[in-house]
Amino acid sequence: MARKTVLDLLKMKAGSQKIAMVTAYDYTMARIADAAGVDMVLVGDSVGMVIQGQPDTLAVTLDDMVYHGRCVARGLQNAHLVVDLPFMTYQVSPAQALESSGRLVKETGCQSVKLEGGERSAPAIEAITRAGIPVVGHVGLTPQSVHALGGWRVQGRSEADAAQLIRDAEAVQAAGAFCVVLEMVPAELAAEVTARLEVPTIGIGAGVGCDGQVLVCNDLLGLNSDFAPRFVRRFAELEAPAKSAFEAYVAAVRDGSFPAEEHSFHRTRSAKVARLY
Repeated sequence: MARKTVLDLLKMKAGSQKIAMVTAYDYTMARIADAAGVDMVLVGDSVGMVIQGQPDTLAVTLDDMVYHGRCVARGLQNAHLVVDLPFMTYQVSPAQALESSGRLVKETGCQSVKLEGGERSAPAIEAITRAGIPVVGHVGLTPQSVHALGGWRVQGRSEADAAQLIRDAEAVQAAGAFCVVLEMVPAELAAEVTARLEVPTIGIGAGVGCDGQVLVCNDLLGLNSDFAPRFVRRFAELEAPAKSAFEAYVAAVRDGSFPAEEHSFHRTRSAKVARLY
């Protein structure tokens, strides 16, 4: 099957069908998510925190996104692939944004790119979409602006902030984005934005009124018990069994029970080459 297109996702909003998006950063996770029926896979700059162990997303490079985007693309058959533009690869100028986006499309095989910011990012979105590259916008809490925002805080709570967030979302749509991520936004405000926009909204910490939802793969799988923000639901608790499996492996190596006879190769008179599996 072909990957879902921009038109497919627009039709899902028109038909009131919810869009399921997850992040992935490698081939294995992408393959599993795709087989499960996920609609969109995002190679997020959250790779800096989830995979690299960084305190935020700011150190992630375009080379990082190209590498992880390539890995994820190889695991997808059906899901629409989005790759993030990392910090300072699109903010300098629309020309820089277009060049960075073109590299992501050419070198990863992604179908769209994502960037943060509302009105301030509209010129970059216009330049990218004019070149025929689909764009996903991102407003509300924008992690690349974490220092300016004063930390990981809900956005749009005051009347003035809510009005600005609406303007940002509408500016992103007007600039040509086909989808908008709403992060850590009051549920009522996210529902209002969703009703105003013709393009789908994807929520994370934005309530039930969005056209779809996105979660980080490691969060929904319960692979980090120390990270438990309010907007995350763990659909599995895999950290403990994974740790138990590693402990069992260590014990088996130390007591000599692994490898056993069935895991070993021997010299043979047969001309056949020994099989690995």
